[in-house]
Amino acid sequence: MAAPKKGRSASAQSRPGRSLALILIAIAALTGGMFVSGHPTPRLGIDLAGGTSITLEAKNEPGQPNAINKTNMNTAVDIMNRRVNGLGVSEAEVQTQGDKNIIVNIPKGTNSEQARKQVGTTAKLYFRPVLATEASGSAASPSPSASSSSSASSSPSSSASTTATDKATSSSSATPSATATSQGRAVTDALKADSTPSASSSASATSSASASASPSASASVDPATAKLQAEYSALDCTDKAARAKAGDGAKPTDPTVACGENDGVWYKYVLGPAAVAGTDIKASKAVLDTTSGAGWKVTMDFTSSGSKKFATITGQLAQKTTPQNQFGIVLDGEVVSAPSVTQSLSGSVEITGSFTQTEAQDLANMLKYGALPLTFKEASVTTVTAALGGEQLHAGLIAGAIGLGLVIIYLVVYYRGLSIIAIASLLVSAALTYVLMALLGPAIGFALNLPAVCGAIVAIGITADSFIVFFERIRDEIREGRTLRPAVERAWPRARRTILVSDFVSFLAAAVLFIVTVGKVQGFAFTLGLTTVLDVVVVFFFTKPLMTILARKKFFASGHSWSGLDPKRLGAKPPLRRTRRASAPVDTKEA
Repeated sequence: MAAPKKGRSASAQSRPGRSLALILIAIAALTGGMFVSGHPTPRLGIDLAGGTSITLEAKNEPGQPNAINKTNMNTAVDIMNRRVNGLGVSEAEVQTQGDKNIIVNIPKGTNSEQARKQVGTTAKLYFRPVLATEASGSAASPSPSASSSSSASSSPSSSASTTATDKATSSSSATPSATATSQGRAVTDALKADSTPSASSSASATSSASASASPSASASVDPATAKLQAEYSALDCTDKAARAKAGDGAKPTDPTVACGENDGVWYKYVLGPAAVAGTDIKASKAVLDTTSGAGWKVTMDFTSSGSKKFATITGQLAQKTTPQNQFGIVLDGEVVSAPSVTQSLSGSVEITGSFTQTEAQDLANMLKYGALPLTFKEASVTTVTAALGGEQLHAGLIAGAIGLGLVIIYLVVYYRGLSIIAIASLLVSAALTYVLMALLGPAIGFALNLPAVCGAIVAIGITADSFIVFFERIRDEIREGRTLRPAVERAWPRARRTILVSDFVSFLAAAVLFIVTVGKVQGFAFTLGLTTVLDVVVVFFFTKPLMTILARKKFFASGHSWSGLDPKRLGAKPPLRRTRRASAPVDTKEA
């Protein structure tokens, strides 16, 4: 008698209880993390929350015709993202469009206006020595440094210092130019005096500003200086267009003209070559000065090399007289501060003045994350209201609910008892999708927009397709005459292979779509890929284990007519049985 063959051991069988416990624990942990993070709902994109959409167009820098390239555009996108993230507007979308455009979508929020101001600001910062200055629009107005006795009052809009013991101070007075000719002479003498750090030469250059220049003296200057004289004489800082063009195209290594404002009065400057650049700043932050009552200020820490450069230039300026002992802090071509110094400064530098909290935070934020590699102009600004997006979302959710309802009706009518497993699996998949979307908002800046909602609705069909494949494999096994429990175990390997291939194709399509597209289409691709991965997780860790457990229940195992697994309704073949039949006697004669 042959020994009976051993069936598969219990260890080879799946353990459905562990798989179900694992996925339920994961859902509970993710849900807890969602509430702990303080974001119980997904972030909404601009089409659902409303906000502002800005199109920025890159402009070529003078002397750099090839500056607009993929590397610089990607760098600009990264800096803009960090700027708006620094303001807490992490759901903003910043992305390239074409070769020279950047689209910035800023959802409506507390800091959306600040973000709009910062995204396109180049934030190129330079520390330049002041060669000459006067109030713009009035040749007889005194220099902004004439009445100052301390660093706080000597500069337009703000001043600078290092520490409590290294305060920058100003002294002496300045005599302004009275005519365009004397302005030109002042510029010429200032450029000459700037090459020597001696106080005597600086004083003679300053005093010569009040003298008239002869035609021969004007003719002796080089063309670059003559051009600078003409720009300074013609510059009217009260004109917004003139301020925007002041110093346009000037290199950091060249002298230039610029404008600065203080208490509603505009001043014009002649500035020497940049001594320290914004790239030499290591960190910056906005601080409320509660000790001196100066209000909000911006503190800056230089790098090691930047600190040495700053100490060198302030040491040279300290030997000169007003206004040539001042240095201008120039941000995007505008003088935001022009403090004077009397000694070499190093360490932490403060920019103080009549800053509001928002202004101080904006300046610190831009300095902290660096200057954009390109100059941008606003090509268009569009305000998006949430009403239209809300209506579309409402219509989309209704369409999704109708589709889901039809799927459930089909499952109940066709699969009967098996529909319980399908509906429970759909609910688990929906819970995981919602929780992950809520967590991915603060984690990676994911924002739920209308295309993403469409991707989630499409995923209903993908998830339902996986259940149908598994159920049909089980029913095929029952049609072959097998009972439910072995039918489930035999059907799973074949169904698993089909499900994995189908989901892999869907995920590959979503990945390609995400890579080759930009903007909101990426939201659709991301959601489609996420839900496809979750479909595999749910089928493996929830649907299959739950089916294994229910297969042991009498309702399903006995093939109840409402179980969806009734052998008679499925047209099952009876088990093949061998029977013995008596053989008929053989007629030897006939044989």
